[in-house]
Formats: sequence, structure tokens, C-alpha cells
Amino acid sequence: MESRSEKPQGNARSRARRKAVQALYQLHFNPVAFDRLLAQFLEEPDMGQVDPAYFRELVEGVQDNRGELDAALEPLITRRLVDVDPVELAILRMATFELRHRLEVPYRVVINEAIELAKRFGAEDGHKFVNGVLDKLARELRAPEAKAKRR
Repeated sequence: MESRSEKPQGNARSRARRKAVQALYQLHFNPVAFDRLLAQFLEEPDMGQVDPAYFRELVEGVQDNRGELDAALEPLITRRLVDVDPVELAILRMATFELRHRLEVPYRVVINEAIELAKRFGAEDGHKFVNGVLDKLARELRAPEAKAKRR
């Protein structure tokens, strides 16, 4: 998966999210042994700039909870999940995992990070699709937080 634009690198968690999307994308097309995939990514030279624990948590979290994550996404998407661009699907699943399981991460951070990943790796207007889905999902999963932000 190639980046469409090169921007300055963000913090270690942002880089963990980027690597997690790459790993999830790779798993989509090449379902290798999970431990092998993690080892492959953790051995990459640029992983020194990544929060490895967060990377691992995101990839494992998406893999372990994929059914639950897909069930949360399906009502918000007008097409079948198999028809969603694989990059955007990886981003949506990862962001859904964070919205559901990492409540200490503000929902706006989750959405903004997902939008940036979609701009970087997704289709031309994929970030708009990701934003729309995650905005609806955040209102559902993080209703008190979202309501407080709108005031």
C-alpha cells in the first residue's frame, strides 16, 4: 500500500495507527499467520518511531473483534462491507475498535486520525466516506461525549 502524499510524521500513536492500517490491509489480501504478520511489522526499521504496544493492540483488537466491529458498521453503510474499498474498510474497523474499546481516546481524535489515514492511503474522496460513517458511529457509541462537544 503506497501513500498518496508524504506529510510530516505525527506522534507515535498516529504512526501506530498508520502501521496498523497497513497490517490490516495486508491481512485482507494475504491472510498469513497473525503472529508472523506482527513479527514482520515489528521488525521494520521505522517501527522505532511507533508505539508498538498500541500497534499490536489495534491489529489484535480488530482481528479479535471483527464480527462485532462489522456489525456496528453495517447499518451505517449503504453497500455491503465486501464492496467497501479495502483501505477504507481497514480504517473504519480500526476506528470503530478505538471508539468502542479505547474510551480514553477522544472520539474527535479517532475520527480525525481516520480521516487523515483515508486522505493518505484511500481513494480520492474516501476520507469523506470515512468521516460520514464515523461521525454517525461516534454519535451512537459516544453519545454523551458527542453531545457535550456540540454544546
